[in-house]
Amino acid sequence: MPANSSKPQDASRQAETPHYHGHRERLRERFYMAGPEALSDYELLEMALFPALPRRDTKPLAKALLKKFGSFAEVIHAPVARLREVEGIGEASINQIKLLAAAASRVAKGEIKRKIALSSWNDVIEYCRTGMAFADKEQFRLLFLDKRNQLIADEIQQTGTVDHTPVYPREVIKRALELSATALILVHNHPSGDPTPSQADIQMTKAIVQIATPLGISVHDHIIVGKNGHASLKGMKLI
Repeated sequence: MPANSSKPQDASRQAETPHYHGHRERLRERFYMAGPEALSDYELLEMALFPALPRRDTKPLAKALLKKFGSFAEVIHAPVARLREVEGIGEASINQIKLLAAAASRVAKGEIKRKIALSSWNDVIEYCRTGMAFADKEQFRLLFLDKRNQLIADEIQQTGTVDHTPVYPREVIKRALELSATALILVHNHPSGDPTPSQADIQMTKAIVQIATPLGISVHDHIIVGKNGHASLKGMKLI
């Protein structure tokens, strides 16, 4: 009787071993042996979701997220409310995704802080896009620089609706004086994806320049970021 009783137990153990366990191990091996570039976006997202879904195949969810939002970056920066619209997602998966977004932002911030901002303009643009391009509401961000153009502080001054952020020029300059900043880079996002500056964007920028200049504070640029790229008011000769 004992010899026969082991067979159902062995069968039970085999049935409990999910089919995707071998797939996870192969994915991990590729990641460590060949590097992240060897994996597609959905495979990286699969791996990121492993801790949140230890007993589920994460491939279908990873593919559904990419189908809905379009790219890895858009997935991790998607608003929580929109992530919840995806069938099969739970709070643990959302937390894991938002952890990725926070990590990406923290790395970008660390890179920009250790560099002279204006000698690495592409890094400034990438940093701004990482933190803001995929936000669902407008944000107005200020990069405060010292006389060597190194970053003193990076602050979000205002957050608005999907298409409007109230900006008060005197508040911007007041904060620059508090930080003893000698230069500013203004940054905001367009949730529509189109970074083309509006007339209000141009007028607001000129108002800040007008107040800043007599106080010895330079406005280096106003950068507008969106999913479809970025625009520089200085590059467009609008300031």
